[in-house]
Amino acid sequence: MSDQRELRHDAWADQDDEYAKTPIKPLTREEAQALVAKNPSISPWRVIAVQAAVGLVMAVLAWLITGKQGLGWSVLYGAATVVVPGALMARGMTSRLTSLAPGVSAVSFMLWEFGKIGVSVVMLALAPKLVPGLSWPALLVALIVCIKVYWVALSWRGRKKI
Repeated sequence: MSDQRELRHDAWADQDDEYAKTPIKPLTREEAQALVAKNPSISPWRVIAVQAAVGLVMAVLAWLITGKQGLGWSVLYGAATVVVPGALMARGMTSRLTSLAPGVSAVSFMLWEFGKIGVSVVMLALAPKLVPGLSWPALLVALIVCIKVYWVALSWRGRKKI
């Protein structure tokens, strides 16, 4: 009976794949702890902080380089369009309720993601009314840069402190 319950991952594998015929071995507690230590997770708050810092630096530079206050506000608002919804989602996903069960976590993630997208869309729709001297190109460049900043934050994850 135990050999019938042995997990295999050859259902979708190529016939020539040498790993397709090897059984999947569950990790022991020590192996799992070593794997987690080798690949530490990163706090979503760290990613949000880096996104906010990059957005603030971009806004100040845009204002100083061009001398146009509206450009600085546009860049800052573009960064806020990423940071504010991201912070709301991070808050929602790090609460105790989201880790109750896998199904609850999946639904919670989906709902928070929809909320994040909704807040972003509303913020973008309100931009012309809230940002004096709005520059859409500056706002969108800041938005894209801040969205992509998480790759930089994720790259720090694997670095060991010496």
